[in-house]
Amino acid sequence: MGCGFGTQYSVYRTIVLTVTCLLLPNHSWGLDATQPVSVERLEAVSLADAALRALQHNLDITISRHTKESRLADITIEQARFDPTLSLNGQYNRTVNPLNRPIFGGTGGTLNQITLFDQRTHAVTVDANTNLITGGNIDVNYSPQRNSINQSVAEGFLFNPAWTGGLAFTITQPLLRNAGVAINTTFISIAQNNAIVEQHVFRDRVMTVVALVEQTYWELVFANENLKVAQAALKAAEELLATNRAKAKAGVMTLVDVLQAETAVASRVEQTLLAEKAIRDQEDQLRRLLNPGEEELRQDVRLTPADGPVTVLEPLSLQEAIDTAIAKRPEIIQAKKHIESGELNKQFARNQLLPTLSLQGTIGLASLGGDYGESFTRNFNGDFYNYGAGLVLSYPLGNRAAISTYNKRKLEAKNAEVALENVRQQVIVGVREAVRRVQTDFKRIETTRSARIMAEKQLEAELERLKVGLSTTRFVLDFQRDLATAQGHELRAIVDYNKSLSNLARHKATTLDRYQLELS
Repeated sequence: MGCGFGTQYSVYRTIVLTVTCLLLPNHSWGLDATQPVSVERLEAVSLADAALRALQHNLDITISRHTKESRLADITIEQARFDPTLSLNGQYNRTVNPLNRPIFGGTGGTLNQITLFDQRTHAVTVDANTNLITGGNIDVNYSPQRNSINQSVAEGFLFNPAWTGGLAFTITQPLLRNAGVAINTTFISIAQNNAIVEQHVFRDRVMTVVALVEQTYWELVFANENLKVAQAALKAAEELLATNRAKAKAGVMTLVDVLQAETAVASRVEQTLLAEKAIRDQEDQLRRLLNPGEEELRQDVRLTPADGPVTVLEPLSLQEAIDTAIAKRPEIIQAKKHIESGELNKQFARNQLLPTLSLQGTIGLASLGGDYGESFTRNFNGDFYNYGAGLVLSYPLGNRAAISTYNKRKLEAKNAEVALENVRQQVIVGVREAVRRVQTDFKRIETTRSARIMAEKQLEAELERLKVGLSTTRFVLDFQRDLATAQGHELRAIVDYNKSLSNLARHKATTLDRYQLELS
């Protein structure tokens, strides 16, 4: 007894498989009824469901998703260069020095002995600065301070302790190198391009996974249908064997015909076993793509394809397919973004050839008082102030580093343009080959269908000849084998046609459109 999947062979309808057992007379395959039989779980799976399950659990897609998210973080990192910075600094200093000469207003005209000068300073500095998108920098500094000295030398000082305050506003703006919004947002734009590139890398990987699931799914469909072909051939051989045995028993057929029929049955049994193994292998391959987890993968699950293959020619235009691929292929979009990033790098490197010329301006307010409140008030009345402006110019002699970097960036930009042209050519050639494959495989369906119909008619004719004694068992077996071969070829052509459609969709980058999937 051997178990397999059995229904009437047909490749033109949705595949519905039921478990049956083939009774093979006069054959023992050494099965031990005492051996434990593993419990199988049947699970019907559609192509769309298989694709979605593969996307949800695929490890490569998980890695690509994390990489895509890290590229988004790079944008924030570059934008953070323009975030303001606030710093707070508090200090306490005490200095006790011996005086070697009198202090005006603090000691008498002469010193008769070493006198101590004890000075204590409490200072707080609040500083806020930010980089401007134009390349400049703004700094605001407020620094109140308390100073006190020992009373023995404090006579003549206006305030002891004395509070001072300083408020300064400084702006620096480059005029040549690193000047301008475009230059200073270069690396933000590059990070944005890298994020878009990684997004399309992610999309490409998703389409690759779906395409691989489709190819494996159709191979499983082929394996199931091929088992039906093997079972039909086995059944025909068994029927012929039974007829030959009856005729041999009646004395109207020789033993050689019976032996030939038995040999054919044994051969068909082997083909059935191999077909069953092929199904199990393809089921494991598909289950692996679905990433069910190790515990689930250990279980004995039988996957039943719920979708049947397409056997009609879909509307096909070579030029439309090429235009769609050029517009949607992730590789082309990535190459275009690489060109943009290369041009940005080249422009930045060109700017770095310029000398550094910066304009710097500052304005400040000062105050003095006997306490903090008095000092703070006077700090903003404008009585005490300072201001200034200046230019800073620098240029490295030779400037070889900047020149070499610029030459390097020009070469990289040219290489990016060449890479885009190379990708476009590869895409066009790939689409043309994919379209030809679809057309060829559809023609194969028509050809193999005709061959299968002719093989059926030949077998029917040969069986009629055998009934009237005009043919032999060997000829009938040969025609049975030819029919099984023709059925297998037709099935292979149909499955290859569906795989070709999947391959064409992958080349056109429309794989996700077939399932109405959108990547967020």
